[in-house]
Amino acid sequence: MEIKVLTAPGLGSSGPLHWQTLWEQSIPGTRRIEQHSWDRPVCSDWVAAIEAAVAEAGPQVVIAAHSLACIALAHWAAQTRLHITGALLVAPADAERPEFPPEATGFTPVPLQELPFRSIVVASTNDEYCSITRASFLASQWGSRFVNAGPKGHINASSGLGEWLEGQRLLKELVQNWPTL
Repeated sequence: MEIKVLTAPGLGSSGPLHWQTLWEQSIPGTRRIEQHSWDRPVCSDWVAAIEAAVAEAGPQVVIAAHSLACIALAHWAAQTRLHITGALLVAPADAERPEFPPEATGFTPVPLQELPFRSIVVASTNDEYCSITRASFLASQWGSRFVNAGPKGHINASSGLGEWLEGQRLLKELVQNWPTL
C-alpha cells in the first residue's frame, strides 16, 4: 500500500525551514496543498483546495496540517464525501479567540463533530495562537488522540524542530504497514 502525504500549511504558508517544507523535500510522495491566498484566507477556498488535492491523491493519503489548516481540515471533513487514511493536526489555531486575524474569514464556528478518519492533534504548552486547554478540547471533540508536545511554541520553523522526527513518528502511527521514510 503506497501512502501519500499532503501537507496543509496555515496562514502565510510554511517557509523553507518549516518542518512541512522539509518533509516535502525528504519524504517521497509528499506534496503541499496549495492555496489561492495564503495571506487573506477564505475558509471555503481552503476547503475546496483540500477537496481537489484529496480527489487527485486518492484515499491512501495522510494530511499533515498546521495551524489554521487544521481548522480548514475540520470544515472539509464536515462536508466531504471523500475518504483519507488519517490526519496529523499540528498546533491548531484557535479561530474563535478575539485576537484571531481578521483577514482570515469563514473559519468560525469551528466544527466540533468527530472526524471520520484517524487523527492525532499535537499542541504546545506555550503556543501563542491556541492554549493547550483549547487544543485538548478540540482533540476530544474531533475524536483525535492528543499529544502534549511541551513548550515548543507554535510548532513551526521558529521552534527549531528541523525535520521534526517526533512528528514523523506520529505520522507513521496513523498508518499500518507504513513504508520506511
